[in-house]
Amino acid sequence: MTAPPDDCLARNEWICGAYLTSRRGILRDAVVQHVQLTAVSVLIGLAVAVPLALAARRWRWAAGPVLGLTTVLYTVPSLAMFSLLLPVYGLSASLVVTGLVLYSLTLLVRNILAGLRAVPEETRQAARGMGYGPLRLLLTVELPLALPAAMAGLRIATVSAVSLVTVGAIVGYGGLGNLIYSGMNTYFRAQVLTASVLCVLIAVTADLLLLLVQRQLTPWTRGRS
Repeated sequence: MTAPPDDCLARNEWICGAYLTSRRGILRDAVVQHVQLTAVSVLIGLAVAVPLALAARRWRWAAGPVLGLTTVLYTVPSLAMFSLLLPVYGLSASLVVTGLVLYSLTLLVRNILAGLRAVPEETRQAARGMGYGPLRLLLTVELPLALPAAMAGLRIATVSAVSLVTVGAIVGYGGLGNLIYSGMNTYFRAQVLTASVLCVLIAVTADLLLLLVQRQLTPWTRGRS
């Protein structure tokens, strides 16, 4: 018995409108989880990376250990990283978030530190001559000038996190990765393709949004770009 000509699900086609309509709720929940895991991990990573970069810039002896440790963490394969964190966090979303935070540190710390180091010394001296204290100098001069490099690292870290979230499917918290993993096990073509395309769309959208934010926060760079 053959499937009806309009039944793309029964024919297990890669592109199937019926899959989108019949699994709308499942897809929505997967996208929401994917975005939440990505956003939380990147924000926590940023909150950790800024103090580390400031410490590495303030004390030169700290730069080597900070950059070395974050680089080592980035070289650990994702499956191994999640396995190492498993005894601490168990099968939970916290395991995935922690892994993504550790991976993001290399990109964020290096770019923030590079941006801070690129601030001209004469600019700092001029600000100090105008009575700027260390905190005001950091918040109103150094961080704004370091923002382009920091945002570049943030964009790369975000796109990488979107990709790495899918690995969380091994513990049941992978967003769209859950659908890709189960679809590959059952060779459900429409599910694999749809979830994969949605991952790409999330990554592209996030990158474009961050680029827009960067352009709004750094208007002085528009003429050069």
